[in-house]
Amino acid sequence: MAYSEIAPEHLKSISVDPAEMESFTRMAEDWWNPDGMFKPLHIMNGARLGFIKETICTHFGRDENVEQPLKGLRILDIGCGGGLLCEPLTRLGAAVTGVDALEKTLKTAKTHAKQMGLNIDYRHGTIEQMVKAGETPFDAVLNMEVIEHVANPPEFIKDCGAMVGENGLMICSTINRTMKAFLFAIVGAEYVLRWLPRGTHQYEKLVKPREIAMWLLDSGLSPEPSIGMSLNPLTSQWKFSNDVSINYITVATR
Repeated sequence: MAYSEIAPEHLKSISVDPAEMESFTRMAEDWWNPDGMFKPLHIMNGARLGFIKETICTHFGRDENVEQPLKGLRILDIGCGGGLLCEPLTRLGAAVTGVDALEKTLKTAKTHAKQMGLNIDYRHGTIEQMVKAGETPFDAVLNMEVIEHVANPPEFIKDCGAMVGENGLMICSTINRTMKAFLFAIVGAEYVLRWLPRGTHQYEKLVKPREIAMWLLDSGLSPEPSIGMSLNPLTSQWKFSNDVSINYITVATR
């Protein structure tokens, strides 16, 4: 099967959930509207980009203060959406590949990158297809706000891990499966504040830190302790802490 194709008979064996794909397709054209459906990601982007930059620079011994600290590194952004991370990482010097199962979303990403004069390798497909195609592993793999939307998380993480090169790393961010997360990230964000469309997240698909750590170990990576992320709704500022009860990030190295 060609990388850019997803045949119907293969849908059950890949990580993408058709129901999730339909939901995000409806939102595809709104990716670069900072006040639209993806406003929470725009707010989060500064914090997570800073974390990614610092983590990768520390791991590879790079100077964060130079203009392009990630120059020469290959980075894969899985479930890249409209390219909110791909574009700034490209500006930091990385050779970025963004993969997403939604063709409509990728068209948005490609169009915006072209408007910005950025060269980003966007691909329509799934991580499974990259593995099967024998893609060369990357220095860093980003798995940001994706795992809570896939059909088979353990297999998804295994395939993601296969794309991490020697001495490489993977950064995962997601939402914990706790009552606090249900109240704040689902009820609060989707039903009260309406930051996200209702049904964006399903409680039973949220992932606990110990679960993702186990799956990362099974994929041949060494996970570090998870780091919590919390949002101050009054200032719209994210901060990092030891509180992993809602949002958290896990870094794993090979």
